[in-house]
Amino acid sequence: MWQAIQSRETGRTRPNSFSNQLKSRRISSLQLSNRKDFVSPHRGSVNSLQVDLTEGRYLLSGASDGSAAVFDTQRATDSEASGLIAKHKCVFSVDKGHEHGHKFAVSSAVWYPIDTGLFVTGSFDHLIKVWDTNTAQAVVDFKMPGKVYRTAMSSLAMSHTLIAAGTEDVQVRLCDIASGAFSHTLSGHRDGVMSVEWSTSSEWVLYTGGCDGAIRFWDIRRAGCFRVLDQSVTQLGVRPPILKHTAVNNKVSAEKSSSGGKNRLKTPQSKHTGSQNMKGSSSVKASVEKSRQKRLHPGMLSTLDRATAHYGAVTGLKATNDGMYLLSAGSDSRIKLWDTQSGCNTLLNFETGRLQTNKAIQLATSDDPALVFVPCMKTVNAFGMWSGRTTLMFRGHYESVNTCCFNSTDQELYTSGADRQILVWSPGGSMEDDMVQDEEVAEDKDNWSD
Repeated sequence: MWQAIQSRETGRTRPNSFSNQLKSRRISSLQLSNRKDFVSPHRGSVNSLQVDLTEGRYLLSGASDGSAAVFDTQRATDSEASGLIAKHKCVFSVDKGHEHGHKFAVSSAVWYPIDTGLFVTGSFDHLIKVWDTNTAQAVVDFKMPGKVYRTAMSSLAMSHTLIAAGTEDVQVRLCDIASGAFSHTLSGHRDGVMSVEWSTSSEWVLYTGGCDGAIRFWDIRRAGCFRVLDQSVTQLGVRPPILKHTAVNNKVSAEKSSSGGKNRLKTPQSKHTGSQNMKGSSSVKASVEKSRQKRLHPGMLSTLDRATAHYGAVTGLKATNDGMYLLSAGSDSRIKLWDTQSGCNTLLNFETGRLQTNKAIQLATSDDPALVFVPCMKTVNAFGMWSGRTTLMFRGHYESVNTCCFNSTDQELYTSGADRQILVWSPGGSMEDDMVQDEEVAEDKDNWSD
């Protein structure tokens, strides 16, 4: 650690590189925290976790007993073992006893992305509620046609405050907080919608995964979905660099133009009418292709509209922070990485075990190193984003794990499951311990020792 600090002070290491090295070192040493403990008020399976996007401090949870709670991850409310173990009790909670509380299980709980003054809960009682954090009162209610599986809000939205809701109904509904009514109804799935995820590169693009095994891309400014992912449409590896891709395209277009010029030179004058017929047929083909492209949106061809991404229900979706890739989990116990630009399956082989098949799960990602945290029954596995290999395995829950939430501010991982517990996985050791180890190694290396 001292060497890294010295190289940073002398200018040999750039600030961003030093920060990434430190974060990568902390993430790779994650382990069950023995200094921080969340005192869960829930009496049922914890189905949802999210850290607020503004401060990275407050953790929101929702459980099967109809309750939702907020925790302060930075300030402890109590301590044990002479102050060595920090106890974090919930700042406040709402349950069935609340006058506006949910009557059945809370399946999803998300923060309002702009500040921590509002949060949203979705429940099996067919209701989506918007809560005022300061007063712990419900300010807006949305009545849904069925059980609510998942809700999501865009972290990039500057011109709308829409809540995307996936329910047991085949339609995806967008709820507008400003008006208190539904603004959109997205039709296309043939079964319930278990997962919804907003794009991290555009505030208008929404990803949905249904029990029919389909993943659909929606542009909410237009009618119908503009893409259905097909697991048989593949590409090897990640997306090629932009410069290389454009160079290849320019080379191909140059070859086509040169071959076209040679063909025109070889055509005799007597076959002028034949060349006109060829041009006419080519124009007809072009018009047919254009009509096909137009038919892809909003009314897709039946063969494309029935494509599937998983052999079973899509139980989880997670977009990477750069918006270039989408991760999906299914009841077929498969995890897949998709290129959002081309819609291709990258054929990355994740070393998965068993995944939950009857309920939605929540995935989490980290940037540096690029890891994917996946609930695999009673364990949580961390896979390399580009290798698919298991780099870390977290064991601590007594029953199935439902959610993973990564806090990039403190490099901590929060997990919850059917055992009603919320566990904290923190970086092992500390910076002071690393410095002491460096001093112990170098304590006898001086010019005056005998």
